[in-house]
Amino acid sequence: AHSDAGSELEEAEVKGKRKRGRPGRPPSATKKPRKSPADKGRSESGARGASRGRANGHPQQNGEGDPVTLFEVVKLGKSAMQSVVDDWIESYKQDRDIALLDLINFFIQCSGCRGTVRIEMFRNMQNAEIIRKMTEEFDEDSGDYPLTMPGPQWKKFRSNFCEFIGVLIRQCQYSIIYDEYMMDTVISLLTGLSDSQVRAFRHTSTLAAMKLMTALVNVALNLSIHQDNTQRQYEAERNKMIGKRANERLELLLQKRKELQENQDEIENMMNSIFKGIFVHRYRDAIAEIRAVCIEEIGVWMKMYSDAFLNDSYLKYVGWTLHDRQGEVRLKCLKALQSLYTNRELFPKLELFTNRFKDRIVSMTLDKEYDVAVEAIRLVTLILHGSEEALSNEDCENVYHLVYSAHRPVAVAAGEFLHKKLFSRHDPQAEEALAKRRGRNSPNGNLIRMLVLFFLESELHEHAAYLVDSLWESSQELLKDWECMTELLLEEPVQGEEAMSDRQESALIELMVCTIRQAAEAHPPVGRGTGKRVLTAKERKTQIDDRNKLTEHFIIALPMLLSKYSADAEKVANLLQIPQYFDLEIYSTGRMEKHLDALLKQIKFVVEKHVESDVLEACSKTYSILCSEEYTIQNRVDIAHSQLIDEFVDRFNHSVEDLLQEGEEADDDDIYNVLSTLKRLTSFHNAHDLTKWDLFSNCYRLLRTGIEHGAMPEQIVVQALQCSHYSILWQLVKITEGSPSKVIIVTPTLSYSPNLDRTSAHVSGIKELARRFALTFGLDQIKTREAVATLHKDGIEFAFKYQNQKGQDYPPPNLAFLEVLSEFSSKLLRQDKKTVHSYLEKFLTEQMMERREDVWLPLISYRNSLVTGGEDDRMSVNSGSSSSKASSVRNKKGRPPLHKKRVEDESLEGSWLNRNENIHTPGTLQPPQLTSTVLRENTRQMGEQIQEHESEQGSEQDFLHNPQMQISWLGQQKLEDLNRKDRTGMNYMKGRTGVRHAVRGLMEDDAEPIFEDVMMSSRGQLEDMNEEFEDTMVIDLPPSRNRRERAELRPDFFDSAAIIEDDSGFGMPMF
Repeated sequence: AHSDAGSELEEAEVKGKRKRGRPGRPPSATKKPRKSPADKGRSESGARGASRGRANGHPQQNGEGDPVTLFEVVKLGKSAMQSVVDDWIESYKQDRDIALLDLINFFIQCSGCRGTVRIEMFRNMQNAEIIRKMTEEFDEDSGDYPLTMPGPQWKKFRSNFCEFIGVLIRQCQYSIIYDEYMMDTVISLLTGLSDSQVRAFRHTSTLAAMKLMTALVNVALNLSIHQDNTQRQYEAERNKMIGKRANERLELLLQKRKELQENQDEIENMMNSIFKGIFVHRYRDAIAEIRAVCIEEIGVWMKMYSDAFLNDSYLKYVGWTLHDRQGEVRLKCLKALQSLYTNRELFPKLELFTNRFKDRIVSMTLDKEYDVAVEAIRLVTLILHGSEEALSNEDCENVYHLVYSAHRPVAVAAGEFLHKKLFSRHDPQAEEALAKRRGRNSPNGNLIRMLVLFFLESELHEHAAYLVDSLWESSQELLKDWECMTELLLEEPVQGEEAMSDRQESALIELMVCTIRQAAEAHPPVGRGTGKRVLTAKERKTQIDDRNKLTEHFIIALPMLLSKYSADAEKVANLLQIPQYFDLEIYSTGRMEKHLDALLKQIKFVVEKHVESDVLEACSKTYSILCSEEYTIQNRVDIAHSQLIDEFVDRFNHSVEDLLQEGEEADDDDIYNVLSTLKRLTSFHNAHDLTKWDLFSNCYRLLRTGIEHGAMPEQIVVQALQCSHYSILWQLVKITEGSPSKVIIVTPTLSYSPNLDRTSAHVSGIKELARRFALTFGLDQIKTREAVATLHKDGIEFAFKYQNQKGQDYPPPNLAFLEVLSEFSSKLLRQDKKTVHSYLEKFLTEQMMERREDVWLPLISYRNSLVTGGEDDRMSVNSGSSSSKASSVRNKKGRPPLHKKRVEDESLEGSWLNRNENIHTPGTLQPPQLTSTVLRENTRQMGEQIQEHESEQGSEQDFLHNPQMQISWLGQQKLEDLNRKDRTGMNYMKGRTGVRHAVRGLMEDDAEPIFEDVMMSSRGQLEDMNEEFEDTMVIDLPPSRNRRERAELRPDFFDSAAIIEDDSGFGMPMF
């Protein structure tokens, strides 16, 4: 162990000041002088061939155009990084300056700078002057640089960039990094670049420096290990007897130990330069990405070399940055800490940090950034796993309630915490003994009881599905132990075991049903997630296995559970949800028909016993599921269902007769008999077609009696109305299941009255009938679209079928019917109103359009009904959302060009037409496909439409005359209208083209500024930066010193006051 690493590093810094130059300053007198140009003359010519074609600082390429600069090679990533580094090392051995110049330009180019450092600049100019020169040559047209550019190529570049630095140090660790030249030059350059106001320089150099530091930490760790091994060998040799001791070996070991110590001092000096010259300034940079890089790498150092770095001198930076205002940086802090808390051996070194920053970490479980909250919960879970005493009950409760979060990743992370806290068993012997038991005495028995208690104490009973979903990934074995759950419910407690209360049993049943649903459906409950995702093959297999398992178990257990809890409405209603998740084939394949009979018997008993609507509806739904025609058990269930309905209908009929005969003398028993049977029948009528039992007749009698005599109880009236409502709906279903021609019952009625007078009672009656009939079409305009359009078509033809014998100046005799037809205009889609209006105009003459007399009011009224709402109606075939979005965009951006609006209108009008490939007859309407290829083609630029106009016309004609595509009347009208508008649009676009090009020239993009105000070393700017940190713990951050002064940092640790009053801190010195 390298226990005194801190003191050694501090001593090394003192030595380093005497023996080697500090980056950013001129080389000291003891530093090896650079070769003069005359001395380099002989080696330069040979080195240039190995320095990747760089002559005088300019990148060169061979005749084939292969990449020859370090930047190009690393960016393409085609060569193995070790071979790239080996080539550079070879060039460095031939000429250090030329090779270093290549490396310097590598960092400059990786920053996105177009400038190039020349050899004379490298030899004669200071770093600050070089950087200033490169800043002037920076590309000001764009704010992007390689590290921020999007796309897989640049993402790979970042990886290659980091790998190159790591391999470079690894390959140079035995000699070159100790030559007091290469590392001094690189660190000095990176320190200067990290001070730049150019974000690209600052970001790239900071990333390079942090990766360089990580590589040096790895070298320091290896040196420490070699030192320890050498020391042990030396001690073992020295402890031998004098006669057996090898003095030469002792001298070699001493020499090796001395050499390793010198190398260690050198490495520690380099790390001090990077840490104090770059890290302590850039971890508080104004740019979040730069702060994140620093925090990510310090976490790597603490994990890699914990003896030297895992102390409060370095942990404080992570703790302070937990308050960063950017979620990205807070996330890096938590990730860094997770890597430390994963290793339980490091917990003693983290104890002080945990006590200081635990409250902040727990509060971050409620972070506004969900990703941060998830990682905070995982970190708290790791802290709990390492030491349960570290978290108080209040801390745990703050995490517990997050299992009910609507955001699933947060809830799942909280579920893992809950599992660790409540359900993890830590006694191996007890686990082994309990594992042999099954059922209620199994290890899961007590855990299920604990889960029930937690659920009840949380007082969020309506969210049982959320709790189950949160625990599903971490506690799936427990939640699928349905055998244990049913035994807890069915069996009596053993001696000494406390029985479950009624409230606990209800909670367990509710949780059990939720686990069944989660296993059978294999997706989160409503409100968790964005929708159903496609299951993988493994998940699909698990789902099938779970469904088979639960079906086989509950086919047997459910009748027994219903029998025990038949008197409890809440429990029965929950238990009756289970059959919907069965694989009903198992009743037949498993020869379990007797259990089906037992279930049907219990359901019948429940129906006879309860009148609560929840229970009755659950029974009705269960019968509906079991009666599915695709299963062989359908006949058996249908017979039981019919017998049950027969029995209750017979009771209902008799009880109604008794009630009506008694009249005002009816007692409470008579009323109860009618009400209870009617409630049961109404609940069943909701999901089953009971029209053959003619419940409507007796319901009508009850309602008529109540109207005539006014003595009918309100509850009976409500149930009778509800039952009558269901009877009418089932009758309508039978009617509407036919073709649309059967739906349209208004138009045939008119054939009996060829001459209509709008003032006559006959027309008024038909109009009232039409108004009521229009209400039966419902709100689903897509489903009734073709039927309504056909009704308008037939109605228009009927209205203009006969001409007035007095002449064309008089209205057609049936024109009054248009007033009736206007009752159905609201059922037309917006684009269909235009189509119907166009069809109407075909029957009109110019004289008709200009007439305003009273006799022409039906025509005026009907035309207005087709125009009114035509532009505002958002109920389009695109389900309304696309129209609304398009409208909002237009409102925000101002009025669109006329030609653009024309294109949008044509796309909407042609949308139904373009979907008619799936329409064969008007009676079998299918929902439109919202991803229609033709619809997307219609939204292209008008320029493309003009070029492809002739081919589109051909395709439309093919569509019309293709016998396999029988287009409806509505589609034909839209085809004609679309062709006419296309011709108009072509002519219009020719005149708009020049205007569009003129406007385009006036538009320019604002370039993103490259230079930004960055937090420097002055106290005033530091105070400004402090405002950006949400430091709720009032931590006084130590001010960053001017990096040019290179003043040694004090061991300030967590309390800034200790910086002034106490230099000893915790007795853990820094480098």
